[in-house]
Amino acid sequence: MPHATPLLLVEADEALAQVFLSVVAKRGYQARWVATVAGAKAALEEQDVGVLVTDLVLPDGDGLQLIEHAKKNDPRTLVIAVASVGTIPLAVQAMRLGAYDFFTKPVEPEVIAATVERATEARRLRAEVAQLRGELQSTRATMGLVGKSQALADIVALVQRVADSPAAVLVTGPTGSGKERVARALHEASRRQDGPFVAVNAASLPEHLLESELFGYVRGAFTDAKSDKKGLFEEADGGTLFLDEIGDFPLHLQAKLLRVLQDHEVRPVGATRGRVVDVRIVAATHHDLRQAAKEKRFREDLFYRLAVIEVHVPPLRDRPEDILPLAEFFLDRAARRARREISGFSEAAARRLLAHAWPGNVRELENAVERAVAFARERYVSPDDLPPSLTEQAAVDLFAIAAERLMTLDELERGYVRHVLERLGHNKVRAAAALGIHRRTLQRWLVEEAAEEPEPDG
Repeated sequence: MPHATPLLLVEADEALAQVFLSVVAKRGYQARWVATVAGAKAALEEQDVGVLVTDLVLPDGDGLQLIEHAKKNDPRTLVIAVASVGTIPLAVQAMRLGAYDFFTKPVEPEVIAATVERATEARRLRAEVAQLRGELQSTRATMGLVGKSQALADIVALVQRVADSPAAVLVTGPTGSGKERVARALHEASRRQDGPFVAVNAASLPEHLLESELFGYVRGAFTDAKSDKKGLFEEADGGTLFLDEIGDFPLHLQAKLLRVLQDHEVRPVGATRGRVVDVRIVAATHHDLRQAAKEKRFREDLFYRLAVIEVHVPPLRDRPEDILPLAEFFLDRAARRARREISGFSEAAARRLLAHAWPGNVRELENAVERAVAFARERYVSPDDLPPSLTEQAAVDLFAIAAERLMTLDELERGYVRHVLERLGHNKVRAAAALGIHRRTLQRWLVEEAAEEPEPDG
């Protein structure tokens, strides 16, 4: 099948160029060949070039000026440089100018072709990330919920449908999955959006303080009550009160909360009369409240009052389509806060994010991205900028899968080589050193691996 990415080869040796063109043609690429810097510049002006493969020593100049020209013409163009023996310093400069990879002659055309395919995939991934960034603007403007999964689309649709309902909402899902963001989306999409949004986490407050924080108190209610104090219910009057970790509420406070939901009236600690409040209640929990009600750990009548409308937020591992959009959202925000110019994630870093199980859900992803922004030294976040736990988990998963599937030694070896390449950002020199093999051995392995991939249907 024809490949959509245009390829330009700049090579003075016609025989070598023809062999390379034949190899990439079999892989579906429409490639163009020129022999000079001038010819390459003209070709770059005439058409978009996805991947540029260029020798660094050409009859009318060196490839470095061509790389600069190509990057200035279209920063999305990925460059693969080819250096002859004795021109390695030029290759190092090429990498500094933004080359995707480089090789030294003699090099098998199949090896370069395999690298072209990886570069094409990197270009596709970057284009997808750029598209996601554009989509994030509208996503943030409407609901503040970021992602592309069907699960998130269903949540957005439900939020829009019930935003103006006065009924209580119960948001369920594992810790760190984004339940408070759903609560804020409900508030911001409702007629109450100009009113206050007040959040309280029941698990973060001692039991003896929770009651006075929620309902307030009057002067003299207890020793330190020197004056009247409004509770959070009154502070949220006209808006939304978000009760996080409602499953941790003590039973005696559950009875008072039920009364507020029924009568729309709160009674401060020590008061003899109640005060009417107009508050939308959104509660959240990672517990199974139905089971807790059966076990008498949570009031059944309160559960049904809270769960008039239920919204479930699945764990991040069950909606992998949301990982990169969320990561880009957090990256953009963290980079602006740190006043740093970071354009996105490298291909290897993005793959690392997608491969991780995210047991800590959205919160873990947010923390990982903030760390990456602090550690990043280049315009793109690399795998080394991400938390070590992502690498360690990948290794654990590899051997766990191997044991579970009873993989052969050959399959395990291939999996480990891929893991090392990912870990080192596809730097073949470092990967070969880490594996204790020669770089040419690794290149032959990559060619064999690519040759064994099944042809696309049609």
